Amino acid sequence: MSQRTCLVVDDSTVVRKAARRIIEGFGFRVSEAKDGQEALDACRSALPEAVLLDWNMPVMDGITFLRAARAEFGPDQPRIVLCTTEAELSKILEALSAGAQEYVMKPFDADILRDKFTQAGLLEEAA
Repeated sequence: MSQRTCLVVDDSTVVRKAARRIIEGFGFRVSEAKDGQEALDACRSALPEAVLLDWNMPVMDGITFLRAARAEFGPDQPRIVLCTTEAELSKILEALSAGAQEYVMKPFDADILRDKFTQAGLLEEAA
């Protein structure tokens, strides 16, 4: 079986590196993009199984990428976990209605990401 893939999209190098370390620990091969346009291009060349997506980025923000990805690739692939500092319920509902499978608040840690990836159907429940 080929290794599972995850694209980490964030304009912060620090956040991308931290997320990469955690997600590689889950057994994924991780690639990175610094904005939504770069992420869309990456998905067009090799659609990942999962995307950990920042909301606030230059060039193309997360919600714009999310809508474009859903229009282009369909409702279920890739599985998208939106990652943001936006805590308002209206933002969470906007992300979910635009097609995100899950939503994670910054700052996150391995336990939080494992939980969200499990809820999004990307990881098995711990026995």
